[in-house]
Amino acid sequence: MILLFDRCVAGLRAAAFASLLSVSWAGSVSAVERLTIEVPLLDVYVSLNLKGARTTAELIEASPDLKELDLAGDGSVSRLLAQFLTAPLPERTSSVLEHSVGHPLLEQALLAASELVKVEGLPADTSGRVLSDALAAAYREGEPNLLGLLRRVPGESLSIDFQALARYAKRLQDNQDDARALVKQGTAAAPAPKSLAESGSEGWTRAEIRFPVGHRSEPLDITVLTPQRTSNGKLVVISHGLWDEPGSFEGWGRLLAANGYTVLLPSHPGSDADQQKDLLSGVAAPPSSEELRFRPMDVSALLDGVEAGNLLSGQQISVNDAAVVGHSWGATAALQLSGLKTTSRKLKTRCQDPRDPDRNLSWVLQCSWLSGADQGSLADPRVKAAVVVSPPMRLLFDETSGPSLQAKVLLVSGTNDWVVPPDPEAVVPLKGGNPLANGHRLVLAAGGSHFNLWAPADQKEPPILGPMILAWINEQLAVPSSHTFSGGGWGNTTVPLVDVTGQL
Repeated sequence: MILLFDRCVAGLRAAAFASLLSVSWAGSVSAVERLTIEVPLLDVYVSLNLKGARTTAELIEASPDLKELDLAGDGSVSRLLAQFLTAPLPERTSSVLEHSVGHPLLEQALLAASELVKVEGLPADTSGRVLSDALAAAYREGEPNLLGLLRRVPGESLSIDFQALARYAKRLQDNQDDARALVKQGTAAAPAPKSLAESGSEGWTRAEIRFPVGHRSEPLDITVLTPQRTSNGKLVVISHGLWDEPGSFEGWGRLLAANGYTVLLPSHPGSDADQQKDLLSGVAAPPSSEELRFRPMDVSALLDGVEAGNLLSGQQISVNDAAVVGHSWGATAALQLSGLKTTSRKLKTRCQDPRDPDRNLSWVLQCSWLSGADQGSLADPRVKAAVVVSPPMRLLFDETSGPSLQAKVLLVSGTNDWVVPPDPEAVVPLKGGNPLANGHRLVLAAGGSHFNLWAPADQKEPPILGPMILAWINEQLAVPSSHTFSGGGWGNTTVPLVDVTGQL
């Protein structure tokens, strides 16, 4: 029994967060008085009387069932409830919510959480306004915890259904099964030579600059990597993901620069690590849908600057055959620049269904782009090659626009990616697009997740995807080199890389 309750802590924390998101309603009625935690598979239903209870001891005293469970579990229930309901909420939570009220990101998070939490009393308010007001009241009245929040939320009762967590887990498995089957049937690429994989450790120079762009009120912060030896005159731009920074991908840039490329790594100020810090500090709202346009515009502005001689002046760099590499949201931007057209059609029809079998965490972000989706088609004909790693893409893009891409695209997805899972966000979109006939490729990284394929500047190991990225760009930009994608030798011994394009 002790072990059972201890193992439930992590799940309850997740459920607590979901319930925190889900219990906001409109109207002026009495606060929630009862919370039921349902674990149907274990035939456990625990009812908590919230009225008047400010501490764990008071909750247990008011609930006979809890008394029995606490005795049987040698106090495990008390410890669990203390972590679940009465532990202090993170500082600034109230400010973060206040700045997020009505924002599409919050609305989608509330919608996703609604499947986990059953509500009686009032219809859901996905704006988060009532939730924000209740949390502010809890802080103001000296109860800055989940229990204090629930005691101030209007409604009758709510329950947390752990059966829903099992459905989420199955959905996650389903969203990875096809990719894992394709990897099992395919053949991993031969590992890259050690000398090539480690070539990014030297042979480049690094600088940090600020560059003004017309569509933003503040300049872009850019990391510039240039080859110490002979330059091939080609330009690569690397775009980071949501709430990330250029340093997370500098390992890719160093390897490219060491092999002749000039590399720019911009920080996208409306959705970078600094913006996340401001959000968590309660002084900024989540990224706006406007960033869907601004990110590819950032990249095009850099190409404009190089072309005009305002950026990288004095260097002989061609921008008419540039390459773009991106991770997560940065990969989405790379697809926009490559010529895929964005549309609101699927966003309108699928974003409001919390039980959609393809729904995944990336849809929270994708659905927040709804208001800007029809203005996101921003192809840049100067981009001739793209490597896109884990792009959220299923809902955003018009699949019929695939044949019109002017850039050759290598899409990479990890079989263990639960943020942007491979089946709905990579395998399915490419199946209907005949990628091999059009010169595009899908590589699956066996065991790859959303966070182990990147290449931080301080990483000691050679970048997993570095040789493959170099091989793809060499081939697509016709750079004289023995290291090409079709030539092989760009794999990895730790994370097998499998080209599954021919199996789609």
